[in-house]
Order: sequence, then C-alpha cells, then structure tokens
Amino acid sequence: MLKTNEKTIVEFLLQCQPGPPKTRGNWGVDHQGTPFILPSIGGITLNIQVGDPAFGWAGDHVEPGVSCIVDTKKPFEHPNTSLQLFSCVGNKARVVSGEAKDAIGYVIGHHGGSEHVIVDFPRDVKEKLTYDDKIIIHAKGQGLRLTDYPDIVLYNLDPELLGKIKIESTKTTLKVPVTTLVPAACLGSGIGSSHVATGDYDIMTSDPDTVREYQLDKIRFGDFVALMDHDNRYGRTYRQGAVTIGVVVHSDCLLAGHGPGVTTIMTCGTSLIEPVIDPRANIADLLNIGSATEAS
Repeated sequence: MLKTNEKTIVEFLLQCQPGPPKTRGNWGVDHQGTPFILPSIGGITLNIQVGDPAFGWAGDHVEPGVSCIVDTKKPFEHPNTSLQLFSCVGNKARVVSGEAKDAIGYVIGHHGGSEHVIVDFPRDVKEKLTYDDKIIIHAKGQGLRLTDYPDIVLYNLDPELLGKIKIESTKTTLKVPVTTLVPAACLGSGIGSSHVATGDYDIMTSDPDTVREYQLDKIRFGDFVALMDHDNRYGRTYRQGAVTIGVVVHSDCLLAGHGPGVTTIMTCGTSLIEPVIDPRANIADLLNIGSATEAS
C-alpha cells in the first residue's frame, strides 16, 4: 500500500455543463498537406467512450464521452480555469438536472486545446443530456503526494484511482502498469507548457514507421501510457532518463505536431518510475466504465 497525504487533500464541488462541438470554421490541413472537414473537439459524443480505440475514427482530436466547460464564451478564463485545474482523473461526476439527473460518470482527463474536462457517461445517459444540463464534479486530487517517494510528483489524479492502479513498490523503483512506451521524439503539441495541472499534450503520429514500431495505433482512450525521457514536474520538457505516466484523453489527429492527447498523472526527473507493459492498464478496466461494461 502506497502511503500518501490523502487526508490533507482539499475537496471541491465544481459545476459545469456539456460544451457544444467546436469547429475551425474552415478547412483543416493535415501533415501531408491534405485538406479535411471532420468532427472534432467537444460535444456529447454518443458512440465513443473510454476503452475504445483512439485511432480509426473519421474525426480529428475527438473527445470521448461528454466534453464539459463552464462558460463557452470565455474558455481560457475563470471559472473554466478552475474547472480544469481542480478536476482530476477518476473524479466522480453527477448530473444534477434534466432527464439524466443523478446519473454518475467519471473524469478521464482534460484537453488544453478546448479547455474541456472530459467525463465518461454510458450512452443511455448521454442520449438524455442537453447542453443546458448541469454536472457536478467531486474534485479532489491536486496536491496528492507519495510520502515515501518525494521525487515522484503526482498531478490530476484522484486518490481512490491511485489505489486501484496495480503499482508495485520495489527497493529502487515504482513499477507502474502501462499499455505503451512512447519515445521522447514523438511528444509534440503541448511541450513547453509551464505546468501540467491543466490541458494535455500530444503523441505525434505523423511517422508511419515509428507508429508501427511502438504500436502507437493500438492506444485506447483511457490507456495509461509511459512518456519516456519526459519530465513533467515543472512543465513539459525533455530530460534523459525521466519518466512520465499519463492517460489518453482524445483521439489521433491529422494536424502536424499532433496525435492522441495525454493528461499527466505521475512524473519523475529520473528513472524511479519503471513502466511495466499491461494491456489492461486502462481507466475503463479499473473503474468498470466505458467499453469495460460491455465486455463484463
């Protein structure tokens, strides 16, 4: 059992609502120079959920589940910034209005390009939601620490979800299950951000040989992935030997410098984190939500 400071964590109730789908208003142009018009960021996405493949959709930057925001007119200002900062992966969400009232979902992460917090709900719940409905998120997790591993920094992680991840403590490392090892060269959009308590950054998928070599096209929404040689303690940067663990929150992308988006949950500037491959290392399997409910 990992020791944490969970008893000191501050808990907030945050209110938000589904954000309508966004559009660029014009052609997008992919990394091969081909123009496209496709579904993209935001919305109540009915047929995609956590646990589904992040590749193969006729879309770009698609967010599974319900993309939540407070004020659609000021996405990068308060209180949207608070919603992003304090919502953590694994937080419970509850619908408090409309036909879907009292339905329960879970936060799977946040997307910096839209300032959305992405919440997984079953399809029958999503079909009852409107863009005026209110959702309350029980936010807790920022400030969580591993008391025996001060060099490992946690962000955006619900304490209860941390307890469900099958982390093994050894004398020299923490073994953390992940589905995929992502090479440093593939980390793109989002690098250089001053901190990782909001937003995400992308696994670039523009090089087919690298995608095949590292099986990046097998990634699913909700996968825990290891970003090798990347240090997220004080922003997103390259550091040889560092390891960052994140959760995949949006689909593959066509734009240059983009790909599946990752919300950071754990990081270290050294190799104290040891990623271990586990095909079931996905939030859907840990919380029995999304596609895991169909398989059970």
